[in-house]
Amino acid sequence: MGYTADIIVVGGGSAGMAMATRLAEGGKTVLLVEAGKSHRDLRSYVPALMAGMVHTPGFDWMYSAQPDASVGGRPDVWPAAKRLGGGSAINGMMFIRGHAYDYDHWAALGARGWDYASVLPFFRRLEDNERGPDEWRGQGGPISVSEVRSDYAVTADWIAAAQQAGYHRSADLNGEVSEGVDTIQLSQRNGLRSSTAAGYLANKPLGLELMLEAQVLKIETANGRATGVTVRRGGEVLSLTARDGVVLCAGALNSPRLLMLSGIGPAAHLAEHGIGMVVDAPGVGQNLQEHSGVHLVNEVSAHTLNDDSRGGAGLMSLLKFLFTRRGALTTGIGHAQAFVRSREGLPAPNLQLAFSAFAFDITPTGNLALRPQSSVSTFVALMRPESRGQITLASNDPDAAPLIHHQLLGVEDDAAQLVEGLQIARAIMGQQAIAGQVTNEVRPGAAADSAEALRGYVGMATIPMFHPVGTVKMGSGDDVMAVLTSDCRVKGLDGLWVADASIMPRIPQGNTNATSIMIGERASALVLAAL
Repeated sequence: MGYTADIIVVGGGSAGMAMATRLAEGGKTVLLVEAGKSHRDLRSYVPALMAGMVHTPGFDWMYSAQPDASVGGRPDVWPAAKRLGGGSAINGMMFIRGHAYDYDHWAALGARGWDYASVLPFFRRLEDNERGPDEWRGQGGPISVSEVRSDYAVTADWIAAAQQAGYHRSADLNGEVSEGVDTIQLSQRNGLRSSTAAGYLANKPLGLELMLEAQVLKIETANGRATGVTVRRGGEVLSLTARDGVVLCAGALNSPRLLMLSGIGPAAHLAEHGIGMVVDAPGVGQNLQEHSGVHLVNEVSAHTLNDDSRGGAGLMSLLKFLFTRRGALTTGIGHAQAFVRSREGLPAPNLQLAFSAFAFDITPTGNLALRPQSSVSTFVALMRPESRGQITLASNDPDAAPLIHHQLLGVEDDAAQLVEGLQIARAIMGQQAIAGQVTNEVRPGAAADSAEALRGYVGMATIPMFHPVGTVKMGSGDDVMAVLTSDCRVKGLDGLWVADASIMPRIPQGNTNATSIMIGERASALVLAAL
């Protein structure tokens, strides 16, 4: 059985949904091939049910990384979404654009046309901002960006405490100045998750067709050009032909895997697995970057979401959600945040402090459970890590998971900056606006009373933020490790583009989902211009 379209988009995630929709709006017939199921599931709509999707087989590929010596040899599980909408269908919904410096730095590294002034129109095009449009923000786009609808007074107290600690209140961390402290904005519409599947398919163009639960086995090439893909669906192997080309949007873990399975990657690695080389691309799978972070957890006398999650309060939270679309069940992963610098002379903030009016414990089985006590947490995350990893193949079997090699604290200065971040987070919790409500520090605890002790805690408790990027980076023509040109085309091959988090030369500030959607928007314009 065969199928022919102008363009085949592989992967219906955060970038892929934007890419496929915009290509179809541009007059192309587009077949979007997605390995996962539909996003239409209650857990994907109700924000607070996000914990029931990550590390759950029906929603997440749950790739086990190689043991990480920098955190005691722990083999972390790295999520990869298994639903239409990708990460936007299962993530914590924090909408953060990054810093202007990030995009200008991409351009300086060779990704021409990806400076902040060039990407800003695409950020504005994708969003429907509850705060209204201005020079930096958009309205009327497919992704709704809203304010937190789970209100806790302790969140305002933490913001006030951050200001007392010397950090200014930002008018909009996604606006002109991406530094300071403010409430978090969420990818939600009327208290429900606003994934790319829900947003872009609300006005599905006629030229777009979806093929779900179809695993791409290989990108087919002939005479120096991508001609289509081979997929398996329901036990049947299908040959799909693309007249104009293929756009790979499978994410930072799977895009390099699929390229290598198709003969596009480091020659020696392909030969090791008996894969015929189509393009010797040494950068495929390299340059893996991830935000690392660690929690400060405090018990408080204030009312928190932990109190609203059980018993009669839990029932009231359910009723509040059903009738008003507000309250605990609308929560994202955080309620307020600050982007700060722990050192002089940095070009942009090096730390993100995300405050949540709740806290989790880790159960003996490794799952998360809301603490029974009133608690809050501050997640301290490193924004521009120097640690690098790589994605490789386990074998030439398309069913084999990618091998993830990455040390979260592979560079000692990354750990040092997290220690500095914990010290800042503690200083905020010690300010007058909130200190009187703090009854106990659960993690790291009072015994961690020195930088050396905090370093020990960081080495034990640092976790990935689930923001992998960079494994199929774009760059200049003379950068041998750049897999893509600045227009997202694979070097040495016509008719094949990549557009997802894998193309980022460097990881941007903050959660990466909004940036991934922007990449789908920006790259769709580049693909259309090339055809």
